[in-house]
Amino acid sequence: MYSLPQKLFAEFIGTFTLVFMAAGSICANEYLRAGGQPGFGMLGVAIAQGLAISIMVTAVGHISGGHLNPAVTIGFWVTKRLGTLQTIFYWIAQLLGAIAAAYLLASLLPETVWRPVALGTTDLAPDFTRIHGMVLEGVLTFFLVFAVFATADARETFHRIAGFAIGLAYTMDILVGGAFTGASMNPARTLGPALAAHHWTNHGVYWVGPLFGGVLAGFLYDKIFLRDQSRA
Repeated sequence: MYSLPQKLFAEFIGTFTLVFMAAGSICANEYLRAGGQPGFGMLGVAIAQGLAISIMVTAVGHISGGHLNPAVTIGFWVTKRLGTLQTIFYWIAQLLGAIAAAYLLASLLPETVWRPVALGTTDLAPDFTRIHGMVLEGVLTFFLVFAVFATADARETFHRIAGFAIGLAYTMDILVGGAFTGASMNPARTLGPALAAHHWTNHGVYWVGPLFGGVLAGFLYDKIFLRDQSRA
């Protein structure tokens, strides 16, 4: 049984990795394009983030549950699988991990590389409204959190590849939503780069949409599909 500090450190490391790779892949793509080289585009960014979440859920899932996302954690809170205090601590660890990753990335890369893309901060497409953004982020997050609950409830054989399944869900979401909202699905993933780059445009979209999607996915899966299990 792992202690709460161990769980929080696992959430910190996992979220740090996700944000570092998410923002870093966007900056790397921009660097290639600015240098006249073909970038790897949205597909490459989606794969980088999907791999990051897949690896870290596999690495720390047995310690903390591998949430790495306030939207996942609130799904566990609304279904009473996490207490209120532990949920708050998880959020703090996740947000701190995201902020640390963003500031480290900003300190490593030249500002001329990360400034044009606001350090990978998610934002809306020019012709995409905030309402559309919140709805799309909510739908994408619903798919992600639904997959998290499904793998948590899976039989042992499938449970072992939970990280892979969640990573695929993350990749799928980015391929659909990346061009319109950046496909954050994670308030921490947006907050870290936004804070380091001082880019707050449409920031509320990436809290309202994902948190609502996480609550809805957790509630529906719990009420309709989830077998009776002991609450964490």
